[in-house]
Order: sequence, then C-alpha cells, then structure tokens
Amino acid sequence: MRRYGLRDDQWERIKDILPGRDGHVGGTAADNRLFVEAVLYRYRAGIPWRDLPPRFGDWKNVHRRLRRWCGSGVIERIFRYLAADHDNEYMMIDSTIVRAHQHSAGALKKGADQAIGRSWGGLTTKIHAICDALGNPVEIDITPGQDADINRAEPMLENIDPDAFLADRAYDADRLIDRLTERGITPVIPPKRNRTTQRVTDFAHYRERNLVERFFNKLKQFGAIATRYDKLKSTFLAAVQFASIIILLN
Repeated sequence: MRRYGLRDDQWERIKDILPGRDGHVGGTAADNRLFVEAVLYRYRAGIPWRDLPPRFGDWKNVHRRLRRWCGSGVIERIFRYLAADHDNEYMMIDSTIVRAHQHSAGALKKGADQAIGRSWGGLTTKIHAICDALGNPVEIDITPGQDADINRAEPMLENIDPDAFLADRAYDADRLIDRLTERGITPVIPPKRNRTTQRVTDFAHYRERNLVERFFNKLKQFGAIATRYDKLKSTFLAAVQFASIIILLN
C-alpha cells in the first residue's frame, strides 16, 4: 500500500458505496478518489488542513466536504460495510489513550461533550475498539480520556455476537459478565485479584488478545490519530473510522 494513497484494488472495493458516484441521487463527483486520498494524506501525515499539498485542491473545500460526510454518516457506513465481514469465533475489547493537541480544545460545547478530558497525560481522548479473531476492527467509539473502560463495553457489544469475548481485568465487572453469560457468550476475562471467588480463565485463549493491541499500533501510525487535532467529537470519531477503513482495506 502507498502510504498516502489507495491501490486500485482498494479503491474498487469502496468506490460504489460513496456519494456522488455514477447513478447516485444528486451531483456526480468526478474527484471522489482525489478527495479520499486528500483525507488519507492529512490523517496519515498529521498535518494541519491548510498544509495539504496543492494537488488536492483548496484545503477549505476538502475540509468542508469531510464535515458533510461526517454529518451524513458516510464514513461510518463505509466502516460498517467493510467490518460486516468479520470472524465471530471470538472478539476482544480494549482502549488506548491519545493526547489531544491544544488546537483540538476550545470548541463550543453547545450542550455536547467533545470527548476531550483531563487525565494524567493532560488533555486526552480514549479510543475504544472491539476487534474480531483476525484482528480487524468491528466496533469503534471515543470518550474523554478519564472515562473508565467498562462504561463503553456493554453498548459496544449490542451489535455483535461472538462465541467468546476477551478482555483484560479492567472489564471484570459482574454486570458485564452476567450480560455475556445471558447472551451465551463465553467471557475470557481474568478476575480482579480482590475478588472473593476467582473465576477460571482460559489463559491460552486470552493470549489472542494481543490482536487488539496490534490494531492500535496500526491505528497510531496515522499522525492525526496518534495526536488528536480535531475539535469536534464527530470529526475525530470519523477520523478513527476512516483510518480503520484503510486498515480493513489492506
């Protein structure tokens, strides 16, 4: 894969589900691929929008169009389209912290949380991900950096149904264990050391949880994901989904 562009076979997998394609209601966009590669360039390089190379056109137009795609859920639809082909044998959840650049702070709240919080690292955002048995992302969410991991586990589980669910001790809570058991999903979650009754854990199976860590390593190769520059939660969530799309296309 070219670091700042798509291979022809990658483009073929998504071109027919983008707005502006031939036969789609509304105007036809002849530059869909150029736009997608402009967004990829910005997130891979981690540069300010205004530093986009001139070959991509006016950076304001690129950013404006990206915001339209975020608002209409285009990027999330592409992510879910690619993630739908997942392996249900087992799935795993984890989270990672990214530093929020000072440029990402200061957006008007308008009653909405922008998923930026304060933790030991200063201004941070937490990325939550569920990956399948192949290490591919299936569910993505973001919260302020200080939020507990367990708070997003149940909502993110609603749309998936693996045979087993792997997680570290941060997810060892009776509420989650009971919910998994009710749904017939085998929990592979080591018990916290302060539990009165220690559950048996299949540690041979648990070792596969390294796949979600590998996914985060790939995700943080995108400069504008490893450090958050986007002010709005919707834009940064779309950025994480966009980077996940590129990973899924590999």
